[in-house]
Amino acid sequence: MVENHDNSEKKDRALLIAAFKGSNEKKACEEHLDELELLTETYGAEVAGKVACPIRKVESATFIGSGKLDELALQAGELGVNLIIFDEEISPAQQRNLEKAFGLTVMDRTELILGVFAQRAHTREAKLQVDLAKVKYELPRLKRLWTHLHRQTGSGKSGMYVKGEGEKQIELDRRMLKDKIEKLQNELAEVEKHRRTQRQARNRSGIPVFAIIGYTNAGKSTLLNALAEAEVFVEDKLFATLDTTTRKFILPNNQEILLIDTVGFIRKLPHLLVAAFKGTLEESMHADILLHLIDASDPHAEEHAEASYEVLKELNVENKPVITVLNKVDRLEDRSKLVYFRTKFPKTVAISALKHEGFEELFEMMIEELRKQRRIATLRIPQKEYNLVTDVMENGTVLKQDYEGNDVLLRAEVPVPLLGKLEKYIDDDQNSSS
Repeated sequence: MVENHDNSEKKDRALLIAAFKGSNEKKACEEHLDELELLTETYGAEVAGKVACPIRKVESATFIGSGKLDELALQAGELGVNLIIFDEEISPAQQRNLEKAFGLTVMDRTELILGVFAQRAHTREAKLQVDLAKVKYELPRLKRLWTHLHRQTGSGKSGMYVKGEGEKQIELDRRMLKDKIEKLQNELAEVEKHRRTQRQARNRSGIPVFAIIGYTNAGKSTLLNALAEAEVFVEDKLFATLDTTTRKFILPNNQEILLIDTVGFIRKLPHLLVAAFKGTLEESMHADILLHLIDASDPHAEEHAEASYEVLKELNVENKPVITVLNKVDRLEDRSKLVYFRTKFPKTVAISALKHEGFEELFEMMIEELRKQRRIATLRIPQKEYNLVTDVMENGTVLKQDYEGNDVLLRAEVPVPLLGKLEKYIDDDQNSSS
């Protein structure tokens, strides 16, 4: 993997390559190159050129055909680049063969995103997740790292094959990387155990959880800052932050909720990263309601929305309640786009997180969605367990309150999870007569 460079060092110059099979795919291919350019710049490299490369089929050895490869190698020399980046995921063998053909370092989309993630990880969990993904990526590519070592072939006195220096080193490195994977997985298991404990505490509190999800750079951290003054790092780059942030927020009806900002999704998110970031993305799985943020001003907003839903499917949470939040509408020139999205996605609201516009409608929709997840019940709670009465008051809506002997009688609208914990206090007689 190419090492990252700080701003004081000379930047890598990169040639970006994406492939398409039919003329109808060319426009989409060029648009994907634009996103790859953003990723490359976020990584810290300079983009010297972009090529949408037509192919008839994927070549098993070099991904692209020999004629086009010679042409691209010549172009790379003319541009003076030292780095080739493919928008596709290429195999270890293809990567080695391409590096030999170009005489340059070749990265694929997965390696580039891993590089960006490595720069953006700040918490221990995020760093562990990135390290694990990197090691798993490097393991099948060990031969690429040792092509400079001479391979000895032939027989010793015993007539047995003698392994070359490179092959011996590969075996040692493979063992070392497997040990590192096991160590990282054990460390992550401890971090995830702590996360589960935190989640269980949230569940016991009965406070509803909203997870802000969406394509990278859609404005998730900006929205969290606007609502909860979270002071989350915001930058106009892809994957500005990878770290999950949780903040309390009080809705206009005095309902306390938790807002969680999750890592951004992206088109063709490498499976290595979905697996590695399962712990972080898990917050989407355990949230009560998802706020799916879409940058409505982006020309590729619909494709980004679909990419986000693909990740949700991988997490098996596509059926969770979702409010679609169209962000950055202050930048939107074609207002008919809003009508289209409102038709395509149910429960859609338009806002500008930066300018605090549209929040009233957003809050109304959040309150309404919470209401659907509540039930009205009559509860008989002993006064000695008044802490449960407090839970109902803080997390539900008390419609009527009376005292009978040593019991508190509450008629309340209660979140379903909390009502499950209060099951033995439900007054069936009162409920049946209501």
